[in-house]
Amino acid sequence: MTDQIPSDILDIELAREGELRTEWAEREMPVLRSIRERFEREKPLAGVRISGCLHITSETANLVETLVAAGAVVTMCASNPLSTQDDVAAYLVSKGVSTYAIKGEDAATYNSHIAAALNARPELTMDDGADLVAELHSSRTELLDGVIGGMEETTTGVIRLKALAGEGKLRFPVIAVNDSDTKHMFDNRYGTGQSTLDGIVRATNVLLTGKTIVTIGYGWCGRGFADRAKGMGAHTVVCEVDPVRALEAVMDGHRVMPMSEAAKIGDIFLTVTGGKFAIDAHHFDAMKDGAIVANSGHFNVEINVEALEQRSETKRRVRQFVEEYTLEDGRKINLLAEGRLVNLGAAEGHPSSVMDMSFANQALAAEYIIANRDTLTPDVHNLPKDLDAEIARLKLQSMGMPIDTLTEVQSEYLASWEMGTA
Repeated sequence: MTDQIPSDILDIELAREGELRTEWAEREMPVLRSIRERFEREKPLAGVRISGCLHITSETANLVETLVAAGAVVTMCASNPLSTQDDVAAYLVSKGVSTYAIKGEDAATYNSHIAAALNARPELTMDDGADLVAELHSSRTELLDGVIGGMEETTTGVIRLKALAGEGKLRFPVIAVNDSDTKHMFDNRYGTGQSTLDGIVRATNVLLTGKTIVTIGYGWCGRGFADRAKGMGAHTVVCEVDPVRALEAVMDGHRVMPMSEAAKIGDIFLTVTGGKFAIDAHHFDAMKDGAIVANSGHFNVEINVEALEQRSETKRRVRQFVEEYTLEDGRKINLLAEGRLVNLGAAEGHPSSVMDMSFANQALAAEYIIANRDTLTPDVHNLPKDLDAEIARLKLQSMGMPIDTLTEVQSEYLASWEMGTA
């Protein structure tokens, strides 16, 4: 309990620093700002209880302020033990938002924070990884009848939700915010690309030029990271199980090979698959002395850390976010940020400019669910394309980049099947 606001944070005295950090981020979030101004007038979420399990960052604070401006009662917890900015958590509490998040919290604390967010009896959930929805459908089923809907921020969470829906067990509609074009084409590609490189460099201070950097997974996040690594002068290798994505990686100028081969030549490895054990025991056996291993997928299951532990004689922390494992044969492998999200664990996450669009999607998704609560079915839905396009239009407008519109003749032609060649 902090200043009578139910919460669990590191230190309320950090609130002023968090306020300044949030204010700095807001400068790069004009789309969310315009939505907040409208929400303040219209109050489309008046009295709606929202529980959010997101990375507690300055960008998230701007989303929370937008939801509060809309009239919502918001409770927040962290979606990853390492991703919290403690000063931002303090700032949210200072603004009256119950927040449960401490950077570096252990598993028991992390789970207790999720439970606390659900104790607020949410009508809407906001997830980054589907932990709230998973808990509601497993251990907190007594709360399900009160939930109107939810929003999901990331690829991993959408995968979990579609599996739940595929089994016919999803009890309320969820908007797959991640699947909006103005989210994954920008946040995943440009945001993950830049912030992941930032995390690796902050953690290690290594020169990327001339290094062989292996990207495991070539979805939108993998594309962004591999392209930026190449732009920094690295020799880039991509490992994929999807032949279409592998072909795309080749056409984008990267070498493609199985991970069993890439493990032998890589200097830096980055997992972004959304799956389990993309780097496994036999890969560690093949790696060079001094290899650097990191993950930017949501959960810390992409690297088989237990297998690395079993193969190691010693482990020591050599830098703040670097654990050096010495294997039985003397080789050393360096694991960044405990195998968790390196861009949030060792850096500050995505730049505010891309989160502007991602969180605009979150805000509009919340409004959309409440407005359509009587017709949305318990399934995974996309945000309507017209809202996606509106977010892009607002972003372009904020950048001073006007675009063309179709003339009446052009619109008529595109809508007709009868018009062909002259």
